Amino acid sequence: MLNLEFVKQFPKSSPYRVQQIGPPPSRRSRTVMPPIQSTYPLYPAATGVASTSDRYRRGLKRLFDLLLLATLAPLIVPVVLLLALPGMIAGAPFYGHVRVGRDGRRFTCWKLRTMVRDADAALVRRLQADPHAAEQWRRYRKLTDDPRITRLGRLLRRTSLDELPQLLNVLRGEMSLVGPRPLTAEELQDYGAARQAYLHVLPGITGLWQVSGRNALTLSQRAAFDMQYAHTLSLWLDLRILLRTARVVLQGRG
Repeated sequence: MLNLEFVKQFPKSSPYRVQQIGPPPSRRSRTVMPPIQSTYPLYPAATGVASTSDRYRRGLKRLFDLLLLATLAPLIVPVVLLLALPGMIAGAPFYGHVRVGRDGRRFTCWKLRTMVRDADAALVRRLQADPHAAEQWRRYRKLTDDPRITRLGRLLRRTSLDELPQLLNVLRGEMSLVGPRPLTAEELQDYGAARQAYLHVLPGITGLWQVSGRNALTLSQRAAFDMQYAHTLSLWLDLRILLRTARVVLQGRG
């Protein structure tokens, strides 16, 4: 179960601060958020977080990204080009959207196009016509039956193959292989106490919440996982998340 009490154990010199939102928790439940059940076990909080995490974050993590990227590029680039062919015929194989990165820097996050051309208008029409969809969007920022997604797009999203172009963002230093999901400015405003933790690390192609419940998690629960990752990141944690990601993709639960 997810418990944010571990945050209070960090020294006062830690760059993170926890802000309580809403009424204090009851004696029966001292967690900041309701406990959730995860398919995978949570990773234990590391000791000596500030020094260990900062050393890895400042240099070794970038080196790890580049080494793994150089190893996988000969295999991945042909796959991306093949998957982009249908979009090339339509004239727009890639989709770029502005996201917020480390230290609040904006960047264009790239994906294979999986949506119809008038995606924003299609979403507005669905939310206005369907109260259930509107509530689902408010809680999860996702829809089970999303009118914006094409048939090929559903396959690409289920296997997470639509995110392969983000390797370019990794190469440019805007993202990491592992980290919080890149957020829009609107989503970041809803992150509450986890906002500063998110801004302290590079967003990633995959991350802790993506292998710990994924689409079943609410936005607040994903924020809690991102906060935990920011406080406990290490090479060992990144390796475990990458292995879990491969398992999720192969099972078609992306």
